[in-house]
Amino acid sequence: MCYRYGHMERAILSSEIAGVDLRGAVTRGVGAQGIELSETVRRMEESIPQVILLLEAAVERCISFTGGSEADELILALDDTMLQYISTLQDTLKSLRAVCGVDNKDIGLDRKEGAQNSRKTDLISNEEEWSIVQGALQILTVADCLTSRSSVFEASLRATLARLSTTLSLSVFGSSLDNNQLHVANDDGNGEPPLGGRAALDVAAVRLVDVPEKARKLFNLLDQSKDPRFHALPLASQRVAAFAEAVNELVYDVLISKVRQRLSEVSRMPIWSAAEEQSAFRLPTFSAYPQPYVTSVGEYLLTLPQQLEPLAEGISNSDANNDEAQFFATEWMFKVAEGATALYMEQLRGIQYITDGGAQQLSVDIEYLSNVLSALSMPIPPVLATFQTCLGTPRDQLKDLLKSDNGNQLDLPTANLVCKIRRLNLD
Repeated sequence: MCYRYGHMERAILSSEIAGVDLRGAVTRGVGAQGIELSETVRRMEESIPQVILLLEAAVERCISFTGGSEADELILALDDTMLQYISTLQDTLKSLRAVCGVDNKDIGLDRKEGAQNSRKTDLISNEEEWSIVQGALQILTVADCLTSRSSVFEASLRATLARLSTTLSLSVFGSSLDNNQLHVANDDGNGEPPLGGRAALDVAAVRLVDVPEKARKLFNLLDQSKDPRFHALPLASQRVAAFAEAVNELVYDVLISKVRQRLSEVSRMPIWSAAEEQSAFRLPTFSAYPQPYVTSVGEYLLTLPQQLEPLAEGISNSDANNDEAQFFATEWMFKVAEGATALYMEQLRGIQYITDGGAQQLSVDIEYLSNVLSALSMPIPPVLATFQTCLGTPRDQLKDLLKSDNGNQLDLPTANLVCKIRRLNLD
């Protein structure tokens, strides 16, 4: 019976889960990604309560048809069904990476192909870019909803198992569970049939009394369910956590993608090593302005809090927790700002040679980004501060700077690297 029940329940749930429509994550060309992303995310989010209702219905079926005697098989069926559903969500998430333009297919391309891809990205309007960002941020609500709903369902399932532990033991043995009672005969010694015999209409009691080995396994499971550390759906719990992690990874990749595109060629920009014009006349010097690549990144970072605000407000409204909403927005803002800074410093380390004019320009660029980070209440990494100081210092004064007291505040490996790319021998 247990095999037939488990097989039947899996078939029912599998069929119902297959009917949940998550399709729609198909790229339809430039200009449609944001709409497509939003629609797919909406379907994903709406599917979660639908699936939970299906699982709750399965629990009710088990109790109605078997009195709970097949609870062990039910749990296995529920776990498998959740795995099937989460697998579908993960497949959809993978397709969304392509919709968002972060499917990682461009990793390993040569420089020419990478530049072509960058030009394709530039075809996407600024409005479309922000539409994709908003859609990606909305995926966080899918992960949050799945995590909370599955957690509540699992807690409810544990409570159901705890009730079954009491009701089934009373039905079968007439008292609280005692494993020794699993070996009792069909006669209680007084000539009276045991409670299981008297409760002939109790389906669960009849089945469990007839199959003592199954009863022992079931009651062991029900006893374990009373432990707060018990996971009714162990595999599903792990997969939910993995899905949430994959969502965070996708959202981060989307949020950092524009920064990555703008900074991808910084180390190879011709301006760093461009020959400086010689003139017989003393020409006035003008202050350099930050270049478009860095102002574009800065403006994006400064605009990001506004994009995070609607989602943060949604969290605040649903949970009545403004602190949590503020933490959410700040956490993601810091993640992206830190990622942008790391990408920038990686590019700076890749510069092979820089002239005095190039150093002056780069110092201005770094100062601009540092001001943006300060405006976002982000600390300036010592490495970035060292780049700015050493690049902004005239080449003939750099040695003295490193030997001075101020030199102790610099990141030494970075300072040595700047000397190297400025062709300054420290010996």
